[in-house]
Amino acid sequence: MKLKHNKKRNTAFLYEALVKELTKSIVHGNKELKEGLMLTMREYFSPGKPLRNELDLVKALSETKHLDLFTAERLLNEAKAEHSKLDKKEIFNEQTAMIGRINKFLGADVFSNFVPNYKHLATIHQIFSDRAPVKSRVLLERTVIGSLTSKPKAAAAKTEMPHMDKLVYKKVIENFNAKYDGELLTEQKNLINKFIVCTGARAMEFRVYLNEEIGRLKEEVSEAKDKDVFQEDSELSEKMSLVSEALNKFQTKKIDQTLIHKVMQIQQLVKELLD
Repeated sequence: MKLKHNKKRNTAFLYEALVKELTKSIVHGNKELKEGLMLTMREYFSPGKPLRNELDLVKALSETKHLDLFTAERLLNEAKAEHSKLDKKEIFNEQTAMIGRINKFLGADVFSNFVPNYKHLATIHQIFSDRAPVKSRVLLERTVIGSLTSKPKAAAAKTEMPHMDKLVYKKVIENFNAKYDGELLTEQKNLINKFIVCTGARAMEFRVYLNEEIGRLKEEVSEAKDKDVFQEDSELSEKMSLVSEALNKFQTKKIDQTLIHKVMQIQQLVKELLD
């Protein structure tokens, strides 16, 4: 089933496309572009803003998994009810203003950014739209219900951790110290401290911080590879190349406790290499 879909009018897609551009600006060290993107995202996606209100409803459906059927149906119905209360004209005008800014300062290539879950975001967008035929909306809703009730694969199950309380934070530190037999580095403590509060309005700031830290680690690893000890040891040099590849992948992975722990491990490795 294919329906016409204008990605420029899909708030969630616009947000993810800007996040992609923000990541690129950090990787390439373009501070001016980074600041401009941060300003744009704060202006249009801060709490209480029309586009943020719609984005939150989309995320409630796109990021929730493993529900029972009753809860999934209730969540979908509640999200639709809340969306019906939003001012559609206001959302349209905000989208128009943001699209204009993107075209003027970034270029139309932004809209060509690859967003992995774009198909799912498009499905949710069409459910919220009054223009989709009733039959199509019912079928699309069934797809979303299937996503909400999907069960985790035993081998691939991960502990998502968008937020940590003080007790969990203490446990993470204890586990890491026990494994590495030492106190956490300053950069590791900073990473965990920022991760603890990376909810709501601070989520975007943490993503920026994390990407900058990953960029720093990439530079450190690159410099370490130029040392004589790595030039003379091909096996060691190859392992460092694998670390670089892992860091490249980190910038596109979902932020959770597993990712944070891996970054902390590399922070420890880099510290030992440079000492």
